[in-house]
Amino acid sequence: MTVSNEVSALDRLMTDGVLAAACPSRVVLDHVTSKWGVLLLVALSERTMRWGELRRIVEGISEKMLAQTLRTLEADGIVHREVTASIPPRVDYSLTERGSELVARLLPLMEWIVDNAEEIVAG
Repeated sequence: MTVSNEVSALDRLMTDGVLAAACPSRVVLDHVTSKWGVLLLVALSERTMRWGELRRIVEGISEKMLAQTLRTLEADGIVHREVTASIPPRVDYSLTERGSELVARLLPLMEWIVDNAEEIVAG
């Protein structure tokens, strides 16, 4: 018999047998899995993009939500914002190493969602 010393993700999330409300993972989960957060991460999964490109690709996002979500993901170290001094200033957004790691785990979930969304929504 082999005994594993690895602790599961569920065990790491639980405190005294509960998924604690004060767990920092909830904050990150909220940022990463918000509707706009997921869509922006998927959009940035293949290349660096400018503000206008992101706004066009993520149809329906308001300027306010685009700015707010990018700021949050940047503060979390998931998205990198690079400003090039030019007239007008050029701002590019890309995934950080942490963001790329996250997206590598997020894309399989998105593939499952795409594969099953129509059937689920149809009820």
